[in-house]
Amino acid sequence: MSEEKSAVPAWEQRFRAARVSLPDWAEDAPDRALYVSNASGTYEVYAWDRATDTHRRVTDRPNGTTDAELSPDGEWIWWFDDSDGDEFGIWRRQPFAGRPEGAEGPDEEAVPGLAPSYEAGLALGRDGTVVVGRSTDDGGTTLHLRRAGAAEAVEIYRHAEYGGVGDLSHDGTLLAIDHTEHGDAMHGAIRVVRLPHEGSAVETVAELDEVTGRDEPRGLACLGFAPLDGDTRLLVAHQRTGRWEPMIWDVATGVETALALRDEQGRELPGDLSAQWRPDARTLLIEHEYEARSELFSYSLDEGVLTRLDTPRGTVGGATPRPDGTVEFLWSSAAEPSAVRSTAGTVVLRAPGAVPPRSVPVEDVWVDGPGGRVHALVQRPAGAGDGPLPTVFEVHGGPTHHDSDSFAAGPAAWLDHGFAVVRVNYRGSTGYGQAWTDALRERVGLIELEDIAAVREWAVSSGLADPERLVLSGGSWGGYLTLLGLGTQPELWNLGVAAVPVADYLTAYDDEMEALKAIDRTLFGGTPEEVPERWTASSPLTYVERVRVPVYISAGVNDPRCPIKQIDNYVERLERLGKPHEVYRYEAGHGSLVVDERIKQLRLEIDFVRRHLGGAAVGENQADTE
Repeated sequence: MSEEKSAVPAWEQRFRAARVSLPDWAEDAPDRALYVSNASGTYEVYAWDRATDTHRRVTDRPNGTTDAELSPDGEWIWWFDDSDGDEFGIWRRQPFAGRPEGAEGPDEEAVPGLAPSYEAGLALGRDGTVVVGRSTDDGGTTLHLRRAGAAEAVEIYRHAEYGGVGDLSHDGTLLAIDHTEHGDAMHGAIRVVRLPHEGSAVETVAELDEVTGRDEPRGLACLGFAPLDGDTRLLVAHQRTGRWEPMIWDVATGVETALALRDEQGRELPGDLSAQWRPDARTLLIEHEYEARSELFSYSLDEGVLTRLDTPRGTVGGATPRPDGTVEFLWSSAAEPSAVRSTAGTVVLRAPGAVPPRSVPVEDVWVDGPGGRVHALVQRPAGAGDGPLPTVFEVHGGPTHHDSDSFAAGPAAWLDHGFAVVRVNYRGSTGYGQAWTDALRERVGLIELEDIAAVREWAVSSGLADPERLVLSGGSWGGYLTLLGLGTQPELWNLGVAAVPVADYLTAYDDEMEALKAIDRTLFGGTPEEVPERWTASSPLTYVERVRVPVYISAGVNDPRCPIKQIDNYVERLERLGKPHEVYRYEAGHGSLVVDERIKQLRLEIDFVRRHLGGAAVGENQADTE
């Protein structure tokens, strides 16, 4: 490594190192693929001709692009065009080979006549059929069908509650719709319809709803139709056993087929399970998530046999079965950077340039909490000894998400600066069963903080964490929990760092995108008008007078998820009360896709913590992390 490169600190190298997403390939042209990469310094869409190993940047926008899809024949790249990260826009498209030489102006509108909206799914058929899902604050969810050669799209579905495109059958005749018409946005239902031709109406073929009329709602999600013409089998995820599992539903006959997913020793896999069809339609690719890690299996429908695929211990960030029988997957661990690997034992795709420096592995910790055993992932800075150490509690977003044993530049930066990092999969997190995920309802935020407090008590009593140097930090839902924790648990924390948070929940509800309004109504059991006491009890603004430590807040001014007005309300209250705080606003949405901006934000956070936390061990860790 040259002196110039080595002068850049390891934490910054990790952010600057190029990375790639799992490539998505065209079903009828498997040598044509798309992926997202930050190789240019901004996350953009790239086309990859695998036959010639040619890579081409498709999009080039100041605030980046991540949503894109290939047509089944591989001829067209569709990408979603919003404004500076506001997630409100239209689909555009360009040829896979690139725009004609001399072409000026933006890429063509993929479906002319559809006004900008929030994206709610996209399905592209082999015969040119297109179904576009849209969500707006006034119109709820609408789905629009355009047949090949048609001048415009026609509306085929509308509902005030949130929903979206599930999948289009291989022959383009059937459409699966994921919806929450029953009003429970955490537990979806599925409707399958026959798409109309000129002069006909939309015909409902089949329905699955395990919420309406049930005391214990169960979620359903579309995983995809079988990849054969005329095949009416739909792969579905369900929660009938209290966790996510796949089954096969023949929408023409109504027959449901459970899958006996047991390992070579006949043991039931304990975690959440997802599946996708392999190209032969006779086997499935199974992903198993359990205790913050994941693994892959192949399942033969003919033989009922589950076979483990060779993946290292860590996290699979996506997998795709190829026509040649191999499986490609994006893998990383907390210590090892990500790469796209194959079950053939090769690295399929690695971003250009230097590989980012490694970090340190995670330690699994289980703590007894008020709602059951809480799983936490703990990392200690290299060479730091046993402690007590300054410690960052890095709280994940979601809330229906979880921290995993995967590579993350943010936590690794805190480790490089001498901090221990603790990440908590509190109630509300996925991967620990439906009851754990659903537990946060109606005591929103407060439930999660009880679990975080239990892990904090372990961290201090075990000697890991210095009780005088504890930072509560997070982004999105993690930023919300940070602000709520500073107000409801003021004696537990010494600093707060909140990125794109919910700060004033009632104002946030008024301004946020409709899909999140639906989730919030489900979480709280009603609107702010219907159950105002719940919303007030869970809003950080309610407790701002109790905040006793400095707080840092960063926010995107175009954020549709955690809008800027409600953050401004919280900051104004801090100012009136004379509470120490710092605020950074930037021109983007719910986070930034620009590498330099991400580095700037983390540098500001580190500087804030180092200035306010005090103590000797808040400098850069000099241990070798290369």
